[in-house]
Amino acid sequence: MIFEMRTYTIKIGRLNNYINHFEKIGMPIISKYATLVGYWHTEIGELNQVIHIWSYNDLNERAQKRDELYKDAEWLSEFIPEAMNMLEKQESKILSASNFSPIK
Repeated sequence: MIFEMRTYTIKIGRLNNYINHFEKIGMPIISKYATLVGYWHTEIGELNQVIHIWSYNDLNERAQKRDELYKDAEWLSEFIPEAMNMLEKQESKILSASNFSPIK
């Protein structure tokens, strides 16, 4: 099992709009392709960020599911245009659980 941690920095004043857009439009679509482990937003430190973690069996499954998502017409027309207008930057990391991790 691998995990992808995605961190998005949202334009100032748009955090709640982004979270609502993701919950209502993005989440139902992306859930066809990935399993959400957790979704957070920052309160202290670097502000205006959302962090979400997705699980995949391996890197091959991740590549396949991301490819399928990027071909989803609803994702491309209903979620991406509005979401991109709210983003400052994004970062993605692939995480592998340690043997003693409660989440593997």
